[in-house]
Amino acid sequence: MRHDKAAMVIDLARRMAASAEGLTLDDISREQEVGRRTAERLRDAVIMLFPQTEEVSDPPNKRWRIRGGLSAFEQAPTTEELVELTKAAQGLRATGEPGRASALEGLERKLKSAMRSTTLNRLAPDLEALVRAETIAVQAGPRPSADEAVLTEIRQAILAGRPLGFIYSRPGAEARRRSVAPCGVMFGRANYLVAADRESGRIQTFRLDRMSGVRGEDGMASPPADFDLQAFASQSFGIYQDEIEDVVLEVSPDGAAEARAWRWHPTQTVEDRPDGGVVVRFRASGMRELAWHLFTWGEQVTIVHPARLRAVMAGELEAARRALERTSVQKKQ
Repeated sequence: MRHDKAAMVIDLARRMAASAEGLTLDDISREQEVGRRTAERLRDAVIMLFPQTEEVSDPPNKRWRIRGGLSAFEQAPTTEELVELTKAAQGLRATGEPGRASALEGLERKLKSAMRSTTLNRLAPDLEALVRAETIAVQAGPRPSADEAVLTEIRQAILAGRPLGFIYSRPGAEARRRSVAPCGVMFGRANYLVAADRESGRIQTFRLDRMSGVRGEDGMASPPADFDLQAFASQSFGIYQDEIEDVVLEVSPDGAAEARAWRWHPTQTVEDRPDGGVVVRFRASGMRELAWHLFTWGEQVTIVHPARLRAVMAGELEAARRALERTSVQKKQ
């Protein structure tokens, strides 16, 4: 068996050991990106190398899993995997999220403590060199807040299907006590609780740093049966959710190469123009955040649609102009 096939067999064994319910042949085909016949051969190779593999009946399918995990030999992480874990923890700590950083650092210590000393000694020099050679560039923006106690309350309420109560404070508005059905958390430049209002059922977002007195409440409160957090997050260009609109942007030839490489939105399409530019299309809400982003493109991007995005962009420009005028007047006085 060639080395690449051997690596695929080990990877499949790890996936089987990591899955409580097991993998079907369709799962194997999809995750390994192979045809069904190749998936069958990979499954047979795993069964031959790992006799503890179990076949689970799940009509109309069959599943295969490895109970009890794999040995330290098959599970030893690579240098690249440990470096990425270290960088992820450093990135969270650098952006002001010590609670989440500590969780990853704890996982790193557990992995290293489970490794054989000879393997750890072999990886240590390369690991140290790569950690020193790579860093996280922290971008300007709101400082996210993910207080460990708040996250614990949210996660416990989600797992128990219970309501979540908290006091929510917004600038210029009176603080209110809220009771919601928690759906999940979106982490980003600012961290948000996604929850359904218990009376109207409307999905709303709440910034974690504006929440206080967070606690689980008595009763039952689950998200709508058809709610999908990933789909909800993908609707918006950023975090803010408003009306979903068709967005069409024309990018000049000077910015075309960067636009082709840019991930604008999960629904995006990029079309070439005869002049060397491109047309970017996607469906999203969050026109204000999109307008903020478009400022970074200068004259390279023209807003074709929607008109509301042009209006939001014009409003932001006018607000910036007024701020500059106030500064000029203050300097003259």
